[in-house]
Amino acid sequence: MIVLQHLLRKQSVVAIGFLTPSLVGFAIFYLIPFAMGVIYSLMDRTVGGSFVGLANYKELLASDSFRKAAANTMLFTVVSVPLLLLVSLLLALLLNQNVFLRKWLRTAYVLPLVVPVASIIMIWQILFDWNGALNGWLHSFGLERMDWMKSEWAIGVISAAYLWKNVGYNIILFLAGLQGIPRDYYETAELEGAGSFRKLTNITLVYLTPTLFFVVLMSIINSFKIFRETYLIAGDYPHDSIYMMQHYMNNMFFSLDVQKLTAGATLMVACILILVLGMLTLECQFRRFME
Repeated sequence: MIVLQHLLRKQSVVAIGFLTPSLVGFAIFYLIPFAMGVIYSLMDRTVGGSFVGLANYKELLASDSFRKAAANTMLFTVVSVPLLLLVSLLLALLLNQNVFLRKWLRTAYVLPLVVPVASIIMIWQILFDWNGALNGWLHSFGLERMDWMKSEWAIGVISAAYLWKNVGYNIILFLAGLQGIPRDYYETAELEGAGSFRKLTNITLVYLTPTLFFVVLMSIINSFKIFRETYLIAGDYPHDSIYMMQHYMNNMFFSLDVQKLTAGATLMVACILILVLGMLTLECQFRRFME
């Protein structure tokens, strides 16, 4: 017993030794700057400032540009994330069957994950530019050209880029969850006369729920990363429909308005934290229900 305790203590020390550089780096580059940002959001200046409480947050919430960015970000997440989940789940169910060229299709859906962002933007610019391929097809059918990124269609273009970029990652996660469901459950259901829909709802979706929670969480986080694509396609001040929270904070950074920048970042982190805690709470309740 003493030898076992000594061995466990030794392994703990080794584990802490390996984790320490990562923890130190995470603290220096993430935790400490974020804590300083929260402090700056409660002051009137970054150097020699005084405490003003929630004054910066009140000014931030009164800003039309901030409200526009927050509304667009919320709308994009609410619409694009469920659509991404539906598409990736349907494709994962299809690829989990013995379909023709299954391996090649799996590879094709994973390719967007390894393609650099600049290459993705070049592809979308070729498609949606004023002289791009899509406008060329419209013109060949006698229709007028459209400036896609300076119209209400811009949010659709960004949503399509988001789906194309992230659907492969979700398919991988869903396939891992599907292949972890024992085949005995399906065979028992078939013996009892259950149809395809009953097997989908009572077996597949039920045992895929833990994976679904994780996929939803990652999809929400990835929806906040769409700024890179939007910025490279449309620049600092894009069409109003795709002016996101990251655009607002990026513009505040260039104007050196640190108070609004840190207040906006703090609110954004708080919203993400609430979503994450809500998802984790639902997952824990589901696990208790399954037990």
